[in-house]
Amino acid sequence: MRWLLGAVDLIGHTVVHISGRADYAMRAMLVIAAAEPGRVTAPQLAESEQMSIGSLQAILLELRRAGLVISHRGAERGYGLARPAATITVGDVLRAMDGALTTVRGLPTEQATYDGVSRGLRRVWVSVDTAITNVVDQATLADLLADEVPA
Repeated sequence: MRWLLGAVDLIGHTVVHISGRADYAMRAMLVIAAAEPGRVTAPQLAESEQMSIGSLQAILLELRRAGLVISHRGAERGYGLARPAATITVGDVLRAMDGALTTVRGLPTEQATYDGVSRGLRRVWVSVDTAITNVVDQATLADLLADEVPA
């Protein structure tokens, strides 16, 4: 997920952008978490969440590479969580999909530099990054399933 600071929508408002891939990944992770200790196949997941199977398979591969899901073959085939839902955060999933949570001009927020009267702007962007990080790193899959997202 790229949180694009300074991205502008069609009517000129600054927006925060969550990629479609990040949205698909979060939805997939929640379906898989809800099925625990059972497994969910990619076709089941695609149908239940009305996702493109091709896009979903690519996302599941990235989630597996990031150590968030495991795939099983054989009679009990499908995807399961690689660790308990209470230990997987929204931030884990978002970073697996898109890397840095926030960017400034395409660079990680902490690399933003300014001179002159704009010097203080870097602190604002870093504060925004910290706030977003605090939210997404506190909310776990278990919290979302229980509809108890931390304040």
